[in-house]
Amino acid sequence: MKKIVVMGSFVVDLMGRADHLPAPGETVKGGFFKVGPGGKGSNQGVAAKRMGADITMATKIGRDEFGDIAMKSFQNEEMDTELVFVDEEASTGAALIMVDENSSQNKILVTLGACETLNQSDIEKIESAIDNADIYLTQLETNVDAVEKTIEYAASKEKTIVLNPAPVQAISDEIYRCIDIFTPNEVEAGILAGMEVNDFDDARKAAKVFQAKGVKNVVITMGKLGAYLKTADEEAVIESYTVDAVDTTGAGDAFNGGLVAGLGEGMGLLEATKYANAVAALSVTKVGTAPAMPYKEDVLKFINQ
Repeated sequence: MKKIVVMGSFVVDLMGRADHLPAPGETVKGGFFKVGPGGKGSNQGVAAKRMGADITMATKIGRDEFGDIAMKSFQNEEMDTELVFVDEEASTGAALIMVDENSSQNKILVTLGACETLNQSDIEKIESAIDNADIYLTQLETNVDAVEKTIEYAASKEKTIVLNPAPVQAISDEIYRCIDIFTPNEVEAGILAGMEVNDFDDARKAAKVFQAKGVKNVVITMGKLGAYLKTADEEAVIESYTVDAVDTTGAGDAFNGGLVAGLGEGMGLLEATKYANAVAALSVTKVGTAPAMPYKEDVLKFINQ
């Protein structure tokens, strides 16, 4: 079993559901509200942990009630909290999530708080954990300088680096050249490649853009269409599973957690991508983000069926 370090955000999700998403200036009466653990980094770490992966989670929270939710969540998942740093001034991050009950589509506003305050001392401790790991997974939902420094460090140690470029923002060419597996969704891929990505042909063109920048392997998730994989010498389309979706909010995080969990078990990239696709499919059948991440036994049963 390979060791995995996941660095990323923890935020508390404040999620409301209604029969449609509000237009600008519109107030909509909701039918459901829930508070729970979230954040792209935390969600991906929880997904991988529930798949049986050997995970070290690195994030930062505030000394407040939302921070208490974070620690309780990690303890419930039996996750190592040595790299869960606490900022004495910044508050724990929060995400305001609106979900359409009919389409399961969502809109999210995230305030990162303490997640944006990872400092040099924190980074050095994360790098020490990377020394003892095989795979490093991160996103863009913390301060970007911490992401860049840890990616460059992991590359210098020849670790397998997985970057999920969300929330989408510009990435330097130096960072592209460090990435082993790049996992945007179709919207993020389109923005970063400077084109629209609506189908697998578009995904192929976008993947070539990223590989020209130095990325070794590209996996573009495409919602109901499935996923597109491009390596140096092969490509594959992984079709989606048909499920009754109730909340798509954490699907991308489930995919990334499932992907590194598969890699951690020694799967090849194609097999791990198929595995991740099943993890994502099961995650959308439940409400929430981290709480909706499926367990390994359920995923294996789902695949076999």
